[in-house]
Amino acid sequence: MSDLATTQDLESRLERHRRELTGYCYRMLGSAFEAEDAVQDTLVRAWRNIDKFEGRSSLRSWLYRIATNVCLDMLNAGNRRARPMDLSDPTPVAQARLSARPEVTWLEPVPDGRVMPAVVDPAETAVERETIRLAFVAALQHLPPKQRAVLILREVLAWKASEVAELLGTTVASVNSALQRARATLAESSPAASDTADPLDEEQKKLLDRYVAAFEGYDMQALTALLHEDATMSMPPYDLWLRGHDDIVGWMLGVGDVCRGSKLVPTVANGAPAFAHYHPSESGDGYEPWALIVLEISDGKVGGMDFFLDTKRWFPLFELPQRLDKEGAPAGSADL
Repeated sequence: MSDLATTQDLESRLERHRRELTGYCYRMLGSAFEAEDAVQDTLVRAWRNIDKFEGRSSLRSWLYRIATNVCLDMLNAGNRRARPMDLSDPTPVAQARLSARPEVTWLEPVPDGRVMPAVVDPAETAVERETIRLAFVAALQHLPPKQRAVLILREVLAWKASEVAELLGTTVASVNSALQRARATLAESSPAASDTADPLDEEQKKLLDRYVAAFEGYDMQALTALLHEDATMSMPPYDLWLRGHDDIVGWMLGVGDVCRGSKLVPTVANGAPAFAHYHPSESGDGYEPWALIVLEISDGKVGGMDFFLDTKRWFPLFELPQRLDKEGAPAGSADL
């Protein structure tokens, strides 16, 4: 076999693990962009050190070992990404002020296609979706980095304790102890359950259709009828977040009234329904990106609305149109 063929074969073998490694690194780091950087670093390190791969474990296990070390190095800076509700209590709308925090503060959304492996087992798919939810990944950030790795490897990826011990260069007893501590910590900040949404059932589709109609029509009575009474609304990079019908409506009809007349385009993020939110252009000629909205649905209603406002980052990542025309149709291709 020629050197070129060998090189192409190695590239192919490494590349086939990119998506699952990205999912792992995303859960570890809470950032879609940092996860992609970590995976790229992992594959480069693997390429450069392939002669040191002795084959005592699988190539997949070896790549996970490298990826874990890359993530642990990145987490040594001590940054823990969070959602606004992890940092403060909800703010009454009368006291609401928009205060931005640096990008490294925030847990980031991620497209399903970047992190969800093409598995056919419905049970595995359900676990994958549940464990990339914003609330779940936010809860993971409360764990020390090595406990985080142990919990993800053991309970999300279903590795054996002996496999995790080998990967981390430690003992099975140490892995089991770390897992027990991680479970206890996670139980204290356990994210609320969400409805399965893969694929959407008819009731969920109707709920989302009603949500779009209420939001685009700016009908607050119809919108709040779709929200749980204790529904939350957040707007990273601002640390403000709101809870409950009165404060959400108060915001939407106050400062948020600039969103009147917007258009929503469906997408998916973090295993959940999401929308690209387009705001009427100041020129009056079509619509411009305003936010990526990620919804949390439970018991047939919307429990959370996360508006990610840095559209210059999110819309290209999600391959969303950069403009809509007056009729609400894409006016240009995504800036890939």
